[in-house]
Amino acid sequence: MNLNILALTFCQALLTTGTILLVAVMALIGQKMAPSSELTTLPVAFQFIGLMLATIPASLIMDKVGRKRGFFLGNTIGIVGALICIQALHIESFQWFCLGAFLLGITIGFGTLYRFAVVEMCDSNKRARAISFVMLGGVLAAIAGPNLAIYSQDLVKGTAFVGAFWGLALLYVIALYVLSRVTFPAKTIVHSHEKIRPILQIISQPIFLVSISAAMISYVVMNLLMTATPLAMHHHGFSFSQSAWVIELHALGMFIPSFFTGRLINRFGTLQMMSLGALVILSCIAINLHGQSQFHFSLALIILGVGWNFMFISATHLVTSAYSEAEKPKAQAANEFLIFSMVTVSALASGWLESTIGWQMMNLSCIPIILFAIGLIIYFHKKIALSAVKQT
Repeated sequence: MNLNILALTFCQALLTTGTILLVAVMALIGQKMAPSSELTTLPVAFQFIGLMLATIPASLIMDKVGRKRGFFLGNTIGIVGALICIQALHIESFQWFCLGAFLLGITIGFGTLYRFAVVEMCDSNKRARAISFVMLGGVLAAIAGPNLAIYSQDLVKGTAFVGAFWGLALLYVIALYVLSRVTFPAKTIVHSHEKIRPILQIISQPIFLVSISAAMISYVVMNLLMTATPLAMHHHGFSFSQSAWVIELHALGMFIPSFFTGRLINRFGTLQMMSLGALVILSCIAINLHGQSQFHFSLALIILGVGWNFMFISATHLVTSAYSEAEKPKAQAANEFLIFSMVTVSALASGWLESTIGWQMMNLSCIPIILFAIGLIIYFHKKIALSAVKQT
């Protein structure tokens, strides 16, 4: 891997560190500041609304001004969002905290394109490994994020979690410096005679339908269970440090498999790895239903992370074959918007579901969603295989 990909991997690590930090503290801050228990995860929802709304503009902006300037813009918005959250915590304003969370979501929306940026830096036969490699930044984030949340909790005396957002702002500043050292490939010139299909025609392809469904379902189920876990653990008497430790284990499960996921995709196939990921997530649900001890929460979230990794990286690899260079901006924009619009819905629903139907029913409701993904992969398997043969 060249130095530019290493730099983007580090930027991905900084972004993911901040995201995991937010996972560890957002719901707990909401629990303290929200006017009712149903609104506990509203800041998380605003974060994902910002992410969702940023996906289409981020891709189109980068097509116009380039990857570097686009990532610069995203990280700058994140610094502003972190500062607003700091002020909101000082004045105990739930509304301002939601605004800060919204801006942080926009930053994450821009950052989701790191994995597509590395694809543009390598040959087509190395895409799976490049995507997997850039996701390795999450290993550093898995350790740094929860620990930053724990050790910064009382860094600023009298206002819990303010230190976490100072740390978050610093992460985005470091990312700006690293990005300034990255050389991105020149934009590919698209000839005027090159055919660009309507977006509905791109989306309706079996290869796109399967990839987007796998990415959406893996992310939605992961987000539902991950966001609700600190709340469920709190209700069962566990401390903040214990729930932060579980989130750290979960993040390690999400990203450590990236050491070998790319090789597994090349060896066994993209659809096979998607199916395996879905089965792994089902085993996580089974563990959650079996008990609510520290061991159950920890093991289940590790396995949940592994299943997400297999499904999401496979889906990212598959979708890059669904569009041409000329179609890239709108195809990637549609991909990210569809994924994170559903993730936003799951963020809105997570706190409400955990407080109304309970932890076990939440897990049971995820089973048919995963089974649907497996069914879709099986149904379109032959059509995608034929499409791959035609492309070669």
